[in-house]
Amino acid sequence: MIKQMFSKEFKQEAVRLLEKQEKDASQLARELGVRRNQLYKWQKELESYGDEAFPGKGRRSVKQDETANLKARIKRLEQENEILKKAAVYFAKEIG
Repeated sequence: MIKQMFSKEFKQEAVRLLEKQEKDASQLARELGVRRNQLYKWQKELESYGDEAFPGKGRRSVKQDETANLKARIKRLEQENEILKKAAVYFAKEIG
């Protein structure tokens, strides 16, 4: 069995079409020549890694994966920090 390789642009466009929901995922997968679950895997990777998704050929290196995970963690921590700042302002107003 020969493994097909798809470009980053192809994967991004496939996810865009999937999220547009104009077609059923199964129908879209058939038209694109991929498995339906592959579309969902690409969607999850794009959500998790953003611009870092789909690097080069094949799987990410350990270093790339670690970097992407750390960037995602930083983003999440920054969001949590903003929430805590807003909560602190809110509670300071209630107490004062």
